[in-house]
Amino acid sequence: MPLLFIGIDPNTGDGESPTVWVDTDAKELVLQGWKPDPELHAQCAAFEAPGHAVGIPDSEQLVRIPARMIGDIRKACDALERAGL
Repeated sequence: MPLLFIGIDPNTGDGESPTVWVDTDAKELVLQGWKPDPELHAQCAAFEAPGHAVGIPDSEQLVRIPARMIGDIRKACDALERAGL
């Protein structure tokens, strides 16, 4: 799975490094971020939407990405579009 590095949080300090990559084979975004606090996790776990099961499946994880990384996420989306999505 070749990963294309897109960007890292410009405010990265010791032990914190929200990061954005693109998996060029799977054509997916790969995001590293902070774990949500228990209150946010509970809110998301209780979310109901048509066609969406309540809860967070064991195979999925919530992460928090700072808004200052929107540009990196856009770059990742552009990279995926260029890859043929």
